[in-house]
Amino acid sequence: KLPKYSVVSKCNLTKSERKEIYMDSMGFGMGCCCLQVTFQARDIVESRHLYDQLAVLCPIFLALTAGTPILKGLLADTDVRWSTISQSVDCRTPVENGCVETSTTLEGAEVPQRGRMKIRKSRYDSIDSYISTSPLLKPEYNDNETEIDEPTLKKLLDNGVDEVLARHIAHLFIRDPLVIFSDRVKVRDDSTTEHFENIQSTNWQTMRWKPPPMESNMGWRVEFRPMEMQLTDFENAAYTVMIVLITRVILFFDLNLYIPISKVDENMKTAHMRDAVTKQKFYFRKDLVPLESQCGPVSEEKLPDVESEYELMTIEEILVGKGEAFPGLVPLILAYLEIIECDDDTAQMIEDYIDFVVDRAKGDVLTTAKWIRGFVDSHPEYKKDSVISKKIEYDLVKRCLDISNGKVHDSTLLGNNRVCPMNENGSGEVGGKKMFPRSCDLEEEVKTKDFKRLRGSSFQEDVGMSPAAAFKCAVVKSLIAKYKDGSKRQHVLKESLGFANTPAFLSTK
Repeated sequence: KLPKYSVVSKCNLTKSERKEIYMDSMGFGMGCCCLQVTFQARDIVESRHLYDQLAVLCPIFLALTAGTPILKGLLADTDVRWSTISQSVDCRTPVENGCVETSTTLEGAEVPQRGRMKIRKSRYDSIDSYISTSPLLKPEYNDNETEIDEPTLKKLLDNGVDEVLARHIAHLFIRDPLVIFSDRVKVRDDSTTEHFENIQSTNWQTMRWKPPPMESNMGWRVEFRPMEMQLTDFENAAYTVMIVLITRVILFFDLNLYIPISKVDENMKTAHMRDAVTKQKFYFRKDLVPLESQCGPVSEEKLPDVESEYELMTIEEILVGKGEAFPGLVPLILAYLEIIECDDDTAQMIEDYIDFVVDRAKGDVLTTAKWIRGFVDSHPEYKKDSVISKKIEYDLVKRCLDISNGKVHDSTLLGNNRVCPMNENGSGEVGGKKMFPRSCDLEEEVKTKDFKRLRGSSFQEDVGMSPAAAFKCAVVKSLIAKYKDGSKRQHVLKESLGFANTPAFLSTK
């Protein structure tokens, strides 16, 4: 049995026999790579709705993209980077950590250490509250005790900001700024948002809600931040396209993914576990589509309590469905693509991306973390002690580079999706044409297009006649009937309107 190494901060070191990886620099955390995607919403209401719904998916995509099993030359007992970064930039004082009740003055210092309250999390962690104005947001979902900077909260409320959003902003301001330049201390807050961004941009959470800067034509944005960087452009593109499509489905079908925020925190801990993508279960909502859309109006007394709205599911079940009661995200994505009449070429590429992500969830292809563990475990120089020697390190980095550049294909990591070798110009193109993901030979590709049709246009033919499939068909058909007439009006940006004048997907009422 391999030694289990855990990542702990210095203040938590003990004299127990447990092996620990001690990383004494911020660079061990902030030197990690990641894959982040920013979406621009139509308006402030839509941006807040997306922020909430995507927050529930953060632990799921952290586990799906797991790629950090080695830290400081040792195999860790975790698969992802998040906790390492969280601890590397954790600037809480003893008072804020809850270690002591009052601040003390360190030797040689002139003022006591800062800190007025206990703060539960590092400034790099999962979000603490939902912020939408949607009626779907029940007070019970915000079940974390959120620390607040009271003067900030009062100022926001006095100036007309609603309480939910005011508490979110006031929570950011419990932190001190990390970096500020001497010539930017005094700036006009009525003409620049520098002071706000100084605090906002150093609260590194799983999601970030991003108001537009002053004197800018940017819109209201949300940033999806949990995913780990992959070895190939194909993998990064697959996850990016997947989360983009999920945002479209969330808005188009008005999905409700809410679970208590405390359960999202539990899911984040689960996502750190080894091979969590296939071996662990995550709390997830059982009814994605509002009950009225599936079953007709429901009286208040029949509405389920919060505890009965969610259950533990595998990531595979979250994506492709569970039994007859839960349709899964992928069938809804495919229904959406049918409604908007996605063109064949785009549909085929999306099909490959979706199939790849689902294969990861099933374990048919390995996460980067599991692939790395397998490489190390099978290396002739590995001594089953979790130690990565210089030879193992070199061979691993070389193999990663060869896979990334298309020199080597590893089906355990990528399945049948091939990365085309880089040419002399450093691109994966031949004769000015990009290669299809499953082949790097143009002539071969023309002869061997034996891929499945895109589920969506052929959904009813593909799913078969099982009870579970029949239920999914019924859900998809009802959604198509509900949204078909207005689909193009809602989703095609007309040049004559422009971004600023295009109606939002969601009502502001």
